[in-house]
Amino acid sequence: MEDLYALSEPELAARLKALGQPGYRAKQIRGWLYEKGAASFQEMTDLPKPLRDTLEASFCLGALAIETEQNSKDGTIKRLYKLHDGQLVEAVLMAYEDGRRTACISSQAGCAMGCVFCATGQMGFARQLTSTEIFEQAALYARELTQRGERLSNVVLMGMGEPFHNYDAVLEAIRRLQRELGIGARHITVSTVGLAPKIRQFAEEGLQVTLAISLHAATDAERSALLPINDRWPLAELLDACRYYVEKSGRRISFEWALIAGKNDQPQEAERLGRLLSGLPCHVNLIPLNPTTRYEGAPTALSDAARFVEVLERYGVPATVRVRRGIDIDAGCGQLKSTVLKRRVEPPAPPAR
Repeated sequence: MEDLYALSEPELAARLKALGQPGYRAKQIRGWLYEKGAASFQEMTDLPKPLRDTLEASFCLGALAIETEQNSKDGTIKRLYKLHDGQLVEAVLMAYEDGRRTACISSQAGCAMGCVFCATGQMGFARQLTSTEIFEQAALYARELTQRGERLSNVVLMGMGEPFHNYDAVLEAIRRLQRELGIGARHITVSTVGLAPKIRQFAEEGLQVTLAISLHAATDAERSALLPINDRWPLAELLDACRYYVEKSGRRISFEWALIAGKNDQPQEAERLGRLLSGLPCHVNLIPLNPTTRYEGAPTALSDAARFVEVLERYGVPATVRVRRGIDIDAGCGQLKSTVLKRRVEPPAPPAR
């Protein structure tokens, strides 16, 4: 069956025309899908019953299959989705007291960046997700929220994978989040470990989404030990790309900093970070480290986190300590993981004689 989420309105109109249906039916169906949150064709009550039956036999409303769902004591919901080829990815929905409903979605099955404290980075890389597979993670949460009188307000591409390693698919998914789900650009955040050329490219797109950089250390030696990609694009090159982004977009940048007890949470580290970011329009999100099975670091104490904020403020760098959510179900930043299917590697062809 063909996934309806994978079709644009003209593509759907063409499919319907082949079924002998007028083109305006495409707009009707998409209204049910994206505005009313229909979860089945039989809910589309202004369509003739024979057409609903035909659609049900020809299309599906979403190609992601829920393998498991976990609910945190704080209201966070984490889902493990199975893709068409058996790959597995996770997505998270977070509910806040102020009414925000935020989906954290994945852009790859696994990740090739190898960040040492990230469960996804510890898994290795399996494959890129398509733009529809990325978009659909948010769309399915949006559908269910709509059905209960709520709406998806924010989307963060901070799940499994490095979004800028799957640039074109992520860009199309972002545009669809805006176009199909009505998510405002400033309510979408894309996070990168620091692929400097892609940051520069992203600056040219004219999007007003929030860019978040996983920083975590203020010297090249310390950052490379945590994020191997820093060997490719060290801090000087990364910060140059960030300044270029701010200049082109007019948006400030968010920097993510996982506070690891005794490693990067001391006042002298805050001093280095303050000097590094001083004068750059930015905001630092401080995240006490979320535990993963293959990294022994521990989260910093809240008193040390508060002191870190105070030091940064002396340099004119605003910072906040992020509320950790979904930790009891491994749904926090850096905790998403699944089993990835390793791609079969064909043996090399024998040399020509």
